[in-house]
Amino acid sequence: MHKKPNIFITRKIPDHIVDPYKDDFNFSMWQEEKLPVPRDVLLKEVAEADGLLTMVSDPIDEEVICAGNRLKVIANFAVGYDNIDVTFAKERDIVVTNTPDVLTESTADLGFSLLMAAARRIVESAEYVKEDKWQSWAPYMFAGSDIYRKKIGIVGMGRIGQAIARRAKGFNMSIAYHNRSRHEDAERELDATYVSFEELIKASDFIVSVVPYTKETEKIFNEQTFKQMKKEAIFINISRGQVVDEEALYYALKNGDIRAAGLDVFETEPIRADHPLLTLNNAVCTPHIGSASESTRTNMLHLCMRNLKGVLLEKGAETPV
Repeated sequence: MHKKPNIFITRKIPDHIVDPYKDDFNFSMWQEEKLPVPRDVLLKEVAEADGLLTMVSDPIDEEVICAGNRLKVIANFAVGYDNIDVTFAKERDIVVTNTPDVLTESTADLGFSLLMAAARRIVESAEYVKEDKWQSWAPYMFAGSDIYRKKIGIVGMGRIGQAIARRAKGFNMSIAYHNRSRHEDAERELDATYVSFEELIKASDFIVSVVPYTKETEKIFNEQTFKQMKKEAIFINISRGQVVDEEALYYALKNGDIRAAGLDVFETEPIRADHPLLTLNNAVCTPHIGSASESTRTNMLHLCMRNLKGVLLEKGAETPV
């Protein structure tokens, strides 16, 4: 009788995702939903696994990959895959997959929500009400920034960057973007203008980071960058925390070099409650929830499962990286 391949899932996911595949595979799963699998458990499980379903918080490095003597596929539950040593995996003939497309619109929703929340001081003013500080209406109480017809600069014009631009177009915003290469289709469709990185950060009212994390993009938003921005500028990061110098951002916000920031990602996650950024009223911080709608997360898991099945049953991955 043919032995079914083994799949290890590094976080607890709903049974209804796994059940349709039980005739084809044997599953083991870390039974915590909120806490990552411990390193020793991961190394033990990967030794028996033909496939891995991993989270963006799981570091899949050479040690883990080498422990997986039978490993054929790593399905990452994210569009980004900087948590995985993809080069080494390919050397070992292991297919790495991700979840593009299915999370584009949800992540763009969150990015634009952060932009609006930071501009209109929504979190700060909501807390003011909860703390029973609201005594009377006042002409400039929590006066924020307008969004309509302002200039947005998008750094990274991939799927999510273009989705952000479509939302900005609905607000009659002037759209500039910087990318490794020009997207002439996006320019025609969205009236977006390709500019240099320096021009974008100097001229934009809102700067949105949607770049992947690479050696080239590490800390591209730094002390010099923030000093070049308008004092009224609002910075949004929904890409990776490592593209930002967080200390420089803290001082830029604290000293009024820029007006506000909305951040869904951080250099070290989870961010701790004593992090300096969390002491600032002009920083809106969320716990890496870019794609966190119920339907999108479910669709992402289904795509991971299809990728695992495609590779292990030799039909090919749907979204290899």
